[in-house]
Amino acid sequence: MRQIFLDTETTGLSPDAGDRIIEIGCVEMVNRRLSGRNLHFYLNPQRPSHPDAVKIHGLTDDFLADKPLFESVADELLEFVAGAEIIIHNASFDVGFLNAELKRLARAPFPGMVASVTDSLLMARSMFPGKANSLDALCKRLEVDNTGRSLHGALLDAGLLAEVYIRLTRGQDSLVIDAGEAAATQSAIASVDFRGLVLPVIEASDAEAESHAAMLKELDKVSGGKTVWRRFEPEPVA
Repeated sequence: MRQIFLDTETTGLSPDAGDRIIEIGCVEMVNRRLSGRNLHFYLNPQRPSHPDAVKIHGLTDDFLADKPLFESVADELLEFVAGAEIIIHNASFDVGFLNAELKRLARAPFPGMVASVTDSLLMARSMFPGKANSLDALCKRLEVDNTGRSLHGALLDAGLLAEVYIRLTRGQDSLVIDAGEAAATQSAIASVDFRGLVLPVIEASDAEAESHAAMLKELDKVSGGKTVWRRFEPEPVA
């Protein structure tokens, strides 16, 4: 299972108003483990960023002036995400910007280029209704270290989202293990020879047997004689 955690930074809030993508970060996970393969671009948006946006991401127009255009990285981006489940926090925002960039290049919308798009914000809202579910709030709630996040950054946020997602989909106390862990566990079990193992059988004492019979009698009374345990009692020997 291949998943890509994706985040963008933009010049503003509205692609319909001409705002553009200025940073893309992608973090790959395979079988619920980070692969170490990431993709990261700073982009020249060919327009100034809104001052409020700069306060969030810190990427100035001067810094972006010599960066590549989206059209020059589009093929590399689409090749990287092809066939993967894409996980984005507040996916409608990032996908809206990606679609706008691809439309300028006469390319198909982003969701059609990937296996699927999952919105982790919607997941979090269903799990924590009525609570703050921003990436920062989830990091705090799920104990993901985000102390290095003084400003938003696409690659940093994609990495944090990957850690948050793992905790959203598998808690620390979960009994569910992933495919890699299952294979390792099965291998360890297969290497142990149980043929010489003798399990002790501990008989119930007379007092314990009487107590058990009294409990079943009470259950029979309450359930109208429908005690399931009775079905497993051995037939009396004639």
